[in-house]
Amino acid sequence: MCLAIPARITQIDPATNTAEVSLGGISKEISLALIVDAAVGDYVLVHVGYALNKLSEEEAEQTLRLIEEMGRLMDEETESRADSPALGARP
Repeated sequence: MCLAIPARITQIDPATNTAEVSLGGISKEISLALIVDAAVGDYVLVHVGYALNKLSEEEAEQTLRLIEEMGRLMDEETESRADSPALGARP
């Protein structure tokens, strides 16, 4: 399964067609080779170091909320399994 994550462009280097994006306080350099007319402040969908397309701020924020919620649910499930007796174990 592949996952692309929305990130906001913070800087663009037109000489190399790259951008710096920020996501949750982490900055990463990505390629803009697959999209046109990107600007600082735009949200882009990032996968393996490439911006795949631009997103609206609403769509990006909704996607980031859903990813965060999935993480919370996975944490709760992991905690629940840790608190449960092992299969086949007797109290």
